[in-house]
Amino acid sequence: MWNYSEKVKDHFFNPRNAKVVEEANAVGDVGSLSCGDALRLMLRVDPTTETILDAGFQTFGCGSAIASSSALTELIIGRTLSEAGQVTNQQIADYLDGLPPEKMHCSVMGQEALRAAIAHYRGESLEDDHEEGALICKCFAVDEGQIRRAVLTNGLTTLQDVIHYTKAGGGCTACHEKIELALAAILSEQASQPDAVAATIAVRDPQWQLVAEAVAELRPHIQADGGDMSLLNVSGHQVTVSLSGSCSGCMMTDMTLAWLQQKLVERTGRYMEVVAA
Repeated sequence: MWNYSEKVKDHFFNPRNAKVVEEANAVGDVGSLSCGDALRLMLRVDPTTETILDAGFQTFGCGSAIASSSALTELIIGRTLSEAGQVTNQQIADYLDGLPPEKMHCSVMGQEALRAAIAHYRGESLEDDHEEGALICKCFAVDEGQIRRAVLTNGLTTLQDVIHYTKAGGGCTACHEKIELALAAILSEQASQPDAVAATIAVRDPQWQLVAEAVAELRPHIQADGGDMSLLNVSGHQVTVSLSGSCSGCMMTDMTLAWLQQKLVERTGRYMEVVAA
């Protein structure tokens, strides 16, 4: 059973702007019914100022998908397209007081729909239209471009991260090797552009860099014992990490999390709770 915040429940049971927007001049469609999740985002944009005057959505998906779509519309109404284009999936999740790691793909779907709607309004074609060789996950119709954006925006480092944030590989698992190859290529590019990576991370949460440094300091000790840790999310005072390898089910897990938590308290000067996904 997922642990949903009260705001997620509120936006699920009382979704904002779940409607068809009359005279919409920007529409973004992502996902498909055959994949299990689909979202249509409709915007009415003032052609003079490019301000979003109204927004509505139709979603086929779980409660997190509905809540994320609802939150997205609340975040962008009244903003210009340029301002709305800066909204990240993490901001959608933060607006809802967090989402379970396994449901972060719902916030990513909202960000992708917004991107598609803005492109539609401006008459632009998206560069990753499932061109030959670009489609990685057939089960959920996820291409390399979507994976790249999710990795760069959210600092993803593992296959499990990519599954949580995009659903790619969450079906038949046949694409896991393709995902890992794509992820390795993206991370290799990141390593050669540290300044760009730091700038991307900083957009997400002011504390992210401090947390990432603490995790990086701890990882070699964990890896030496056959385990691993990756940072999934930083939301307010809560830090979510993923433990794999020998760390899964290890009796020392609580001590590992406690060590990281103590280091974060020392570095940030405030209480930080560390939890494992």
